[in-house]
Amino acid sequence: MIEIDNRTKQRFDTSIIEKIAAFLTPGDIELILTDNTHIQELNKLHRGIDKPTDVLSFPLAETPGAPLGSIVISVDKVNEAAERYGHTPDEELALLFTHGLLHLLGYDHECDSGEMRTKEEEIIKRFGLPKSLIVRTEG
Repeated sequence: MIEIDNRTKQRFDTSIIEKIAAFLTPGDIELILTDNTHIQELNKLHRGIDKPTDVLSFPLAETPGAPLGSIVISVDKVNEAAERYGHTPDEELALLFTHGLLHLLGYDHECDSGEMRTKEEEIIKRFGLPKSLIVRTEG
């Protein structure tokens, strides 16, 4: 189950992210949709990087029955990327959600041998999404 805390005025069709979550895990997930200002504060506080980012993941400790963690997504970044790459904000939200969820599940593209990219590509094909976040940043 996904608990969505939308702190913006923009509305999204979340049916695709619900399907992606159900495919990847039975665990509960918190999704926070926010703006660049708030995500920049979180990025600075938790990663020491004083600039807005598109998605952050905060896994919770492995406690029986506890949610997997929280995913925070900047709606400003969703809209910028959707326009830049020529797809819908709903598709961009699904890409960022997938990326964040894979991090909650233990994947890490910064230090793995391509496992996260492979899993991201599998999800993209299965759910008919556009080019992945990892592939875009490599190009």
